[in-house]
Amino acid sequence: MGEERNESPAQLRRHWHAMTELGQSGPDSVPWPDDLGKAPMIIDTDIGGDADDALAVAAAARRVPELALVLTGDEVDGERARFARHLLDLLGRRDVVTVAGASLGGSRYYCVDGLIPDFVPQQASGVVEAVRQVCAGTDGPVRWVGMAPLTNLARVLADAPELGAQLRVTQMGGALRYRDPESAEHNMRLDVPAARAVLDAVSSDALGMPEFVASEVTFTPAMEVTAASPLYQWLREPDAVPWARLLADHLDRWFEDFYPGSIQHDALTLTAAMDLPFVDSDRIRIEMDDHGRTTRAGEEAGAILRWSIAATYQPFMGWLAASLTSSTTPPGLSGRD
Repeated sequence: MGEERNESPAQLRRHWHAMTELGQSGPDSVPWPDDLGKAPMIIDTDIGGDADDALAVAAAARRVPELALVLTGDEVDGERARFARHLLDLLGRRDVVTVAGASLGGSRYYCVDGLIPDFVPQQASGVVEAVRQVCAGTDGPVRWVGMAPLTNLARVLADAPELGAQLRVTQMGGALRYRDPESAEHNMRLDVPAARAVLDAVSSDALGMPEFVASEVTFTPAMEVTAASPLYQWLREPDAVPWARLLADHLDRWFEDFYPGSIQHDALTLTAAMDLPFVDSDRIRIEMDDHGRTTRAGEEAGAILRWSIAATYQPFMGWLAASLTSSTTPPGLSGRD
């Protein structure tokens, strides 16, 4: 891995299927990774803070027919789940269930007050049961895309450990070279016990090897959306569709209350879960200290994870812009958007 690929997603999938059939034809063939192209998808997000979550959820709603469930983490009185519900409804994805997850005690990063109409009801709060229902609906694997602290995932693994074998986790978070050496990356830092519980589940084989898309790969101005970005300008067009205007309003709140840009950590993580060729990862051993800081572990220590080592940013940003601005509807989503 590491080379830049020019194939389209469809070409990559055909190549994958051909190689899988070839490998399985031999008597001594080794197990191949799951083909997750049609697997149901669960997104776990702290939407309503940094607007990258909302852009990622919108891209998934427009490009992943299999999106089945959106869970919210670091909840603020259920408002994150209400915002997710409103956004998905505007996108024509009323088929996607939304569930409010646990609060972590008054998040600082929340900025969508007043953007949710009063008619949007409070959402259900049964995280484990909602995940169980998605898993029960398929005989195969289920994609879990983590864009939030690992609270919800740790709860599922604790309360329904049998689901761990079915989940294929791609998580935004962690860092080997975090910009503040005295602190941990945001998603790890907000719920360290949950993050450690997930790594313990990996070490004990209760959860298959996840992929972590880490901060040293995602934290770059190459993926930043600002008020000067063409994508923002498209969302802010006077005749923009309602969901685009909502995203633009959300970005404005983020720019005003926190930072003048939104780095697209979570949409890049989404593409890794979609098997798109933008993130390169390697298998390494990771351990976590009591503060949530992640480091390389010694031999036979820690948990073996797929860990991001590089990404191709310009093609990814082109994909994100096309996913949000294209009028072409992918197969399986006709009539929803």
